[in-house]
Amino acid sequence: MSTRLIRKEVDEALLAFVDRQRPGLLAISDELGPMLSALDALLAGGKRLRPAFCYWGWRGAGEGESPGIVNAAASLELLQASALIHDDVMDSSDTRRGQPSAHRRFEAMHQEQGWPGAAVPFGAGAAILLGDLCLAWSGEMYESSALDPDRLRRGRAFYDLMRTEVMAGQYLDMLEGTRDTGTVETALRVVEYKSAKYTIERPLHMGAALAGASDEVIEALSAYGRPLGIAFQLRDDVLGVFGDPAETGKPAGDDLREGKRTVLMALTLERADPAAAAVVRRRLGDPALDAAGVAGLRAIIEETGGLAACEAMIDRYAAEAAAALDAAPLTGEARQALGELTIAATARRV
Repeated sequence: MSTRLIRKEVDEALLAFVDRQRPGLLAISDELGPMLSALDALLAGGKRLRPAFCYWGWRGAGEGESPGIVNAAASLELLQASALIHDDVMDSSDTRRGQPSAHRRFEAMHQEQGWPGAAVPFGAGAAILLGDLCLAWSGEMYESSALDPDRLRRGRAFYDLMRTEVMAGQYLDMLEGTRDTGTVETALRVVEYKSAKYTIERPLHMGAALAGASDEVIEALSAYGRPLGIAFQLRDDVLGVFGDPAETGKPAGDDLREGKRTVLMALTLERADPAAAAVVRRRLGDPALDAAGVAGLRAIIEETGGLAACEAMIDRYAAEAAAALDAAPLTGEARQALGELTIAATARRV
């Protein structure tokens, strides 16, 4: 099994689960086929970070390789699919992972069929239902993972907490964008609950709890996972503005058009003079922002020192995570794998 992402094993587990679900859904109606096609397209991409951290939480607590832990960990990809589908609806995103977002796929189907009524609400409604289906299936895949019921009960406490936290974080993210009064502190709060805990800390906890880990191990994984999760999301925010579309799967500057109130933007506004701040506030969230507008906002982010400050935060949080990992009471193999995952999560540069 690969030392980092266990992607092949997770992919196989996901494919097998969805294939088992497929006949039952199509038995209701073959008109549900497009739902499965949209899900297949979404699940074909992704970094599989959450299953990897869950798996290495299990291995770090001393357990060996097991199909059961791969299945339980892979269920997190269905939870992630649900979150992405719903997030794209809320952000009116056109693309995800280099292809049309789910709601845009359903809009296009409505238009191609020439159905009466508006395509946009149909697309949004169908996508919301697909996201709900993914959320239901994530729980079903976890429960059917073939792990012992006592193990599943221990892991479920963190699984349930993670689902609550990510939804709370998503609401706080929407609130930040609506009020437009955010600070670095409030943006970091969104990062912690929408991404850091959800992407790294809770999957680690879940894997460790499934393995029966001690409180000492759970606390050590928090000391590592929380700062790494923050660093990961800060890096993602930088890439959302400066990244290569071939790498990010989204158009250049898409986070600017969507008006994301990230730590990067809060750092920029904190440092900008009144004229530059006015430009940022006027252009951030403009869906018609063109290449020149993106370039202009990028220039302000760099010239104010916002980008440099964000990079410094990434380095600081990554160093904190690395130090915590060195001190964590984990198996040597897990420590090495998590060290590689630390680099994979934070070392991407623009």
